[in-house]
Amino acid sequence: MKLKIRQPIVTVCGHVDHGKTSILDRLRQSAVHKGEAGGITQKISFTVYPAENLKTACPLIEQSGIKLNIPGFLLIDTPGHAAFTNLRKRGGSLADLAVLVIDINEGIKPQTSEVIQILKHNKTPFIIALNKIDNIHGWKFNEKKGLKGNIESQAINAASDFREKYLTLMGSLQNYGLDSDLYYNIDDFTKKVALVPCSAKTSQGIPELILVLCGLSQKYLENRLTLGSEGKGVVLEIKRERDNSYLESIIYDGSLSKNDTIAIANLDGKPVLSKIRVLEEIMPVSDKFSPKEKVMAATGIRIQLKENDNVLPGMPFVVYHDNLKEIEALFKKELSENIKTDKQGIIVKADSLGSLEALLIILKQNNIPVLKAGIGRINKADMAGARANLEVNPLDSVILGFNVESEENIVSGVKIIADDVIYKLIENLIKFREEKRKEIEKTRLLGLSSLCKMALLKQYVFRNTNPAIFGVRVEGGKLIRGLHIIDNIGERVGKIKNRSGCLYLWNKL
Repeated sequence: MKLKIRQPIVTVCGHVDHGKTSILDRLRQSAVHKGEAGGITQKISFTVYPAENLKTACPLIEQSGIKLNIPGFLLIDTPGHAAFTNLRKRGGSLADLAVLVIDINEGIKPQTSEVIQILKHNKTPFIIALNKIDNIHGWKFNEKKGLKGNIESQAINAASDFREKYLTLMGSLQNYGLDSDLYYNIDDFTKKVALVPCSAKTSQGIPELILVLCGLSQKYLENRLTLGSEGKGVVLEIKRERDNSYLESIIYDGSLSKNDTIAIANLDGKPVLSKIRVLEEIMPVSDKFSPKEKVMAATGIRIQLKENDNVLPGMPFVVYHDNLKEIEALFKKELSENIKTDKQGIIVKADSLGSLEALLIILKQNNIPVLKAGIGRINKADMAGARANLEVNPLDSVILGFNVESEENIVSGVKIIADDVIYKLIENLIKFREEKRKEIEKTRLLGLSSLCKMALLKQYVFRNTNPAIFGVRVEGGKLIRGLHIIDNIGERVGKIKNRSGCLYLWNKL
């Protein structure tokens, strides 16, 4: 009997405004992108993409003779920040595959770099969609030729421009230890990252992108997609509508029924236990949900719980079967592996577990230690911890906040650096630490003893008893109050005190 397999989970990620949502729109034939503020994805969204829709969107599947065994894909659209690329499940990344979208005309940007580091850290296999090829000057496209045929039949100028841009990108990827090439030049996809040129605007390369995803899933992932018996998932977001709160989540293994009780991990070590009040599943190629009695992985769901206090975004959950101690040990191991702090360092707060873990990875890569890491708004305890760092190491007297605000009525007194883009946070933190380091060094230097060479002006000796008052000529260095005076054989003879423009020499030591 053949084991049932689930849909591969595919994360679409990359630098802001490089066209992630526009590519998904081409797949969904929707207009999500047009309705978003500023054209930028603000929240995670997911799309169930069944096999029949894949075949419709990509006739190349049947033309190439691929027998599609996977039931489809669960696509996750993310904001540009790498934090959301870091969606985690027990044992690794939530995503089975990732599509890294790069504007071929702009290349690798700071957020692209973040994403690559996170994908490498999580060992998530990925392909690169080289978007916006239609913006290459002189680019022409003939639907009858297919992507490879079009690339090879461009006019000299367009072909030269395209070649220069994709070869430059290949060189940049080498700096991250990644070998890459155009997808049709690759024989072994385990050794090279596939580059798929495309255009979300004109649909060029979209069928080929789907084909590569299907091929990789069929060849390399099928053994990893076998469904388990126990329901496991991850909370993505907590959304409040009127008087109700819904957990938008992904179930990545097993099944979940409306009658189940689930256990959701928490940072304090005590899982949140709750019965399910409402269970809804995302509809295929849609952003609408429909009520369900039971759902199977992998899919996007919306849950309303009877008890949802202390539930945090990004936390894993499992179906509960009177096995609390086993679940506590499981969650404790998982969180301790992903949230590692140091004996001293800065305070870090983020809006979700995935965001926090991603931020910790980037901070570690920049050799910045973290004393305390948490989820949620910046509070008084965070302030107290940062103030205590003033005595230990002033460089660490700072709170880093990713996509979070401070609680009301908090008197700061310490440096708070907040942003909703990781690379900006890191840049601002490094700048603060450098300025603080210079300030500390300057203060330390000013506190050191000054050197001074002076000559006694005999004609201006006003008093030679205790305290002696006389005039001097400063021949070198700087004369300051409190400076000890030594004679020409190195013995201390007194101490200077400045008062009303006169110099007083206290008794000989």
